[in-house]
Amino acid sequence: MSREEWLLVISLPIYIISISSEYIIGRRKQIDNYDWKDSWVSLGLGIAGAVLDFTMKYITLGVLDWCNAHAFIQADLLTYYPVAAWVLVFLGQDFCFYWLHRAEHYSRMLWAVHSNHHSSEKYNFTVALRSSVLQPFYRFLFYIPVAFMGFDGLTIMFMYAVNQFYQFFLHTETIGKLPGWYEAIFVTPSHHRVHHASNVLYLDKNMGQVLIIWDKLFGTFQSESEKPRYGLTKNVGSYNLLKVIFGEWPKIIQDMSKPGPIKQKFNYLIKAPGWSHDGSSKTSEQLRAEQKKSGN
Repeated sequence: MSREEWLLVISLPIYIISISSEYIIGRRKQIDNYDWKDSWVSLGLGIAGAVLDFTMKYITLGVLDWCNAHAFIQADLLTYYPVAAWVLVFLGQDFCFYWLHRAEHYSRMLWAVHSNHHSSEKYNFTVALRSSVLQPFYRFLFYIPVAFMGFDGLTIMFMYAVNQFYQFFLHTETIGKLPGWYEAIFVTPSHHRVHHASNVLYLDKNMGQVLIIWDKLFGTFQSESEKPRYGLTKNVGSYNLLKVIFGEWPKIIQDMSKPGPIKQKFNYLIKAPGWSHDGSSKTSEQLRAEQKKSGN
C-alpha cells in the first residue's frame, strides 16, 4: 500500500476509538460535550470536504507538480537527504498552513468558507472532522512556495494529511494543559480550545496546525485563561448542511448591496469579518480594543 493508504487505514479506527472513548469519559466527568445531531453535521461536512478534495486532486497536484518542475532546488531531496527533506517539507507545510489559516480569519470571503469549521457550539473530536468544505478550491495555492522548494504535490499534501491527523487530537476538552516545554513549541488542545472560542479575547488567535511558534512570532498567540464559549459570534442555529456551509454568503451579499462606492462593496468581501463602513459591526481587533477601553 502507498503511504497515503496506510495513513487512511491507521487513522480511521483511531478516530472511531477516540470519539467513543471521549464520549464515555465526558459522561463520567459530566462534561456536556456532545450533541449527536451536531456531530452528524460534522461528519456530513467531513464527507463533503473529502469528495471535493478528491474532485480537486488533479488540479491540486497538477499545479504543485508544475511548480516543483520549476523549483529553485532541482535535486531529489527525499532520495539524497531524506531526514532533512522531511523536516523541511514539514516546516514548509506547517508555515504555509499558518498563513492559509490566518488569511481565512482575516478575509471575509475566505472566512465564509472556513466559518463552518467553527460553527459547532460543542467541542469534541467530531468537530475535527467538520471540514471547511470549499477550501480545496484554493488551499493548494498557499503551498506553492513549498513546491518551489523542491517538493512534489503528493508529498506536500501527504504532509498536510499527517499534520491534520495530529490536529484531530486537539479538538477535545478532556485533555488539560500539557507540560510547559510542549506548550511552548506545539499546538495543544488548550491552544486550540482558544482558537475555537467566540470569547472576544480569543477571536482569531492560535492559527497554527502543529507548531505554535508561528503564532508567537507573528502576534496571534493567546493562552487559555477564561472558560471558552464555542461557536461563532452569531451562531448558525441550524443542523441543515447547506445553511452551515453557505450561511455566511447571504450576509456578505446583503452587506455588499448597501448603498456606497465600489470600494466599499469590495471591502465587505476582502476585509476582516466584522468590518463595516459605518461601524454597525466590528472586527475582532476593534472588539478587543473596546473591551480593553471599558476595562472588562
